[in-house]
Amino acid sequence: MTIFRRVGAECVADFREDEVRVLRKVAEEVVGLLTDGFDREDPVVERLFPDVYPEDVKNSAEFRRFTEGDLKTAKIDQAGAVLAGLPEAGKGEVRLDPESAEAWLRAINDARLALGIRLELTDDTVVEYELEEALEQDAGSARVFQLSVYSYLGYLQESLLEAIIGAEFRR
Repeated sequence: MTIFRRVGAECVADFREDEVRVLRKVAEEVVGLLTDGFDREDPVVERLFPDVYPEDVKNSAEFRRFTEGDLKTAKIDQAGAVLAGLPEAGKGEVRLDPESAEAWLRAINDARLALGIRLELTDDTVVEYELEEALEQDAGSARVFQLSVYSYLGYLQESLLEAIIGAEFRR
């Protein structure tokens, strides 16, 4: 499994072909969700763009009116940074400067939030148990694949975060 490492100011990782394919698909789905498929009633959109004032519909809508466009653009750009940083096809090395690494971290987080909502995961969910149960029910199911991707994204996110800030903690 891919592990980011720090090389000078960059975060570097070698991705296998299947990892590139999955990350490309996930980033493309996030872009699609935020562009053509943008629906304020979608629970994923609600999670990515939560109401700032849940008790005050009017002020929440006003705040959203002024901020949602920029926030949406930033999330699209972050997913775009993942697409731009990945090899076009096949396996390959990814080298991220500090700005790109932070964009990747945010994009991976958005993808995990979206996937977690689709999988109906909660703060109390133990993903390993969910995956084990899904494997027992039907090892070839879409849920097994999606839970595996969710776990992989978490692992990748942790690896990238370690590469970004790990050096400072070891001093």
